Amino acid sequence: MALSQRLGLARNTVQARLARLESGGVLAPLDRRVRPEALGYRLTAYVTVQVVQRSLADVSDALAHIPEVLEVTGLSGVADLLVEVAARDADDLWRITEQVLAIPGVQRTDTALALRRFVEHRLGPLLERAAGEDPPR
Repeated sequence: MALSQRLGLARNTVQARLARLESGGVLAPLDRRVRPEALGYRLTAYVTVQVVQRSLADVSDALAHIPEVLEVTGLSGVADLLVEVAARDADDLWRITEQVLAIPGVQRTDTALALRRFVEHRLGPLLERAAGEDPPR
């Protein structure tokens, strides 16, 4: 509503354009803005996963069915996947990593706890650069 007022466009027009941008992959879904901590998931961990190569698609699909898995990224190098997970506590993280290890095709995992986020996920500087403005340094 505020965006439609600011742009001087009808609310339905703005909603349709935003929906088109989201479905086209330009805008991330709004659920990305919710912090896991607000839902009781105080721990964030990054799990690197080594996978039997022919099982990569099946392992990725199985990971997508674990609710605590926030994101899965394919890597080059020794590890095949980087998996970001949210956990309530250390015991919950243990349970989640056991679930990951139980997926057929997973050979090995290594887990690192996120202790502090120094730079939040951001796109502002890239948007400024794309608009021809140099971001402050």
